[in-house]
Amino acid sequence: MTPRRPPCSTEVLISAAEIAGRVSSLAETIAAKLPADMMIVSLLRGSFVFTADLIRALHLTGAHPQVDFITLASYGAKTVSSGEITIVRDLTETVEGRDVLIVDDILESGRTLHFARQLVAERNARSIQIAVLLEKPGKRAVDIHADFVGFVIPDRFVVGYGLDYANYYRELPYIGAVESV
Repeated sequence: MTPRRPPCSTEVLISAAEIAGRVSSLAETIAAKLPADMMIVSLLRGSFVFTADLIRALHLTGAHPQVDFITLASYGAKTVSSGEITIVRDLTETVEGRDVLIVDDILESGRTLHFARQLVAERNARSIQIAVLLEKPGKRAVDIHADFVGFVIPDRFVVGYGLDYANYYRELPYIGAVESV
């Protein structure tokens, strides 16, 4: 039996053009503050589109980051985090002695980013910065902040530009707020 895409209607919160412009300006800010040979640790799966666009924009600033990926899970097929973080796929490169930029799609409860930051710190990174495409203020369950934020959004469940609902809707070129599920 083929899985069915869950029905979902969205309201466009952030257009593709707005995202492109903001990613470009984030790259300029990041390049001014971090070494050109920074190590980017992208949290999969939601941040893969943001990471790809960000590293291309960083290239245009003269940066030449090394990139690795880690897959952490806390949502499953739900719209609310379980609160328990598990490593599904670990890094393959070492972060020891590196200036690391952790890239994630959204900062909400902060649990996933807190877990990733602790993991990178335990592996002796020289410095750790965090970049997120989206931030929902007032939702923190742990004390963590992002150094670079694309957009601050209202407390709504969002999809698109890599973010998903039950692993669907990642392909949308915009950030859409889910109106009905």
